[in-house]
Amino acid sequence: MTPTADGPGPATPGTLSTHPDPVTAHPARVYNYWLGGKDHYPADRIAAQQVMRHRPQVVAGARANRMFLARVVRYLAAECGIRQFLDVGTGLPAPGATHQIAQQVDPACAVAYVDNDPLVLIYARALLTSDPPGRCGYIGADLRDTSTVLDQAARMLDFTRPAGVLLLAVLHFIPDTDDPPGIVAALAAALAPGSYVAITHLTGDLAPGPVAAGVDAYNAAVPTGIVPRTHAQVTGLFGGLPLVPPGVVPVTEWRPVAGGPFGPPADLHGGVARIPRRARPGSWA
Repeated sequence: MTPTADGPGPATPGTLSTHPDPVTAHPARVYNYWLGGKDHYPADRIAAQQVMRHRPQVVAGARANRMFLARVVRYLAAECGIRQFLDVGTGLPAPGATHQIAQQVDPACAVAYVDNDPLVLIYARALLTSDPPGRCGYIGADLRDTSTVLDQAARMLDFTRPAGVLLLAVLHFIPDTDDPPGIVAALAAALAPGSYVAITHLTGDLAPGPVAAGVDAYNAAVPTGIVPRTHAQVTGLFGGLPLVPPGVVPVTEWRPVAGGPFGPPADLHGGVARIPRRARPGSWA
């Protein structure tokens, strides 16, 4: 329910300490537990297991989100020609990071990782490294502060050229009062035509009761709370941008590997939108 190099722990509310706190559950470490990693403490495992008791599918969801990341980055790099990425909500490093996948297509791809958690950024700078001609950059910023995110990213990426913005498992950390559609719109407005925005987001559509219980357990244990949203609400986050087929769907159904199964159900909707040319101020062609 939080991102890794695909997205836990956002650049979202509540900056956390650079000193590990083993007695307080940490969003990136809880997510790491669901992914089968080893970077977690007893408090993280307890929080993760409490959510799992209500909704065991949370583990499949975290792993499906990771697979969505891989498919989206390959699609954007290999089929759409994207060579630069802004990955918001870096989370703890894990195999198959955005730059690793993109640079398999073109070693010159560049990635700017964003997170508001200093501890996550320490791990990222140490472990998410790139060999020339590719490059990685790291931005410590809150997703809600889009001007800072964009200003710092512009030092690493060229926003006059198409880019891919990844908001994977991060917007459900943003409450309605902080206007998540407005955040996406601000990021999209800074992108060149031919750019793309990818979103995955927690939903209770498949199992409202169990997901709500899991969310309550998570929010009681983890300082950074989450907000599930419906299919219509997740679609609305794209603000009318043209969606890449098949649109906003459960993440396992977004361009699955040819001939492969969709995989187990995951409580995440996902989609990708393209930035068209502007027809007139404030509208898209």
